[in-house]
Amino acid sequence: MITVKARPKDKEPVENHPDLEGRTAEERICWAVEQWGEELVLSTSFGIQSAVMLHLATRVRADIPVIWIDTGYLFTETYHFAEELRERLSLNLQVFTPLMSAARQEATYGKRWEQGLEGLKAYNVDNKVEPMNRAIKELGATAWLSGLRRVQAKSRSNLPVVQRQNRTTKIHPIVDWTEKDIYEYMKAHDLPFHPLWEKGYVSIGDWHSTKPLEAGMSEEDTRFGGLKRECGLHELSGQQDWQI
Repeated sequence: MITVKARPKDKEPVENHPDLEGRTAEERICWAVEQWGEELVLSTSFGIQSAVMLHLATRVRADIPVIWIDTGYLFTETYHFAEELRERLSLNLQVFTPLMSAARQEATYGKRWEQGLEGLKAYNVDNKVEPMNRAIKELGATAWLSGLRRVQAKSRSNLPVVQRQNRTTKIHPIVDWTEKDIYEYMKAHDLPFHPLWEKGYVSIGDWHSTKPLEAGMSEEDTRFGGLKRECGLHELSGQQDWQI
């Protein structure tokens, strides 16, 4: 376990460490903790394989703030899974929600996830991107651990270990892990999959825009009706005064 110290204010941000590509996930997390200290956070969706990053990160820094965006549209199973992992791993869970309730949004805008790409974009900004930006700002974070992996989607195939997203540095400790790596780690540490894994789901988000994997579908097709893969959290917000 690393003793976390506040990051020196005069220390220049490190964007491209020459050795990170060849390091282990644990070494990448240790490096991030040493670089950013109390300004480092971890995000989770409590998705299918979320237990891996939660376990890896909390083994290095037990009290790392774990940001969870609760859109109000998550599966019942996701809430149960979140509580299970929170208790088991003693997570320092920081829950953030949209500024407008789900009921008010639907009354005002309708079901925006059914309104094409523009509707999806507006929905994701209000329900995911804005809350995440607010979380990073309120927690005083300047760096963010994320469990993105290159094999998950075409849009992630060239992800580096470390990258900038607007004003925030993102670190992807398991970016080069395969499905086999994930399975073996979970088995070795007796970690649970999201309960909907057994019902054919391979990626979990909001109940209204997530489908189980069926014949002929890719993992990308199971989200947002196949219109897009990313929910906006891992894309530039376009807002210059935002953190992400």
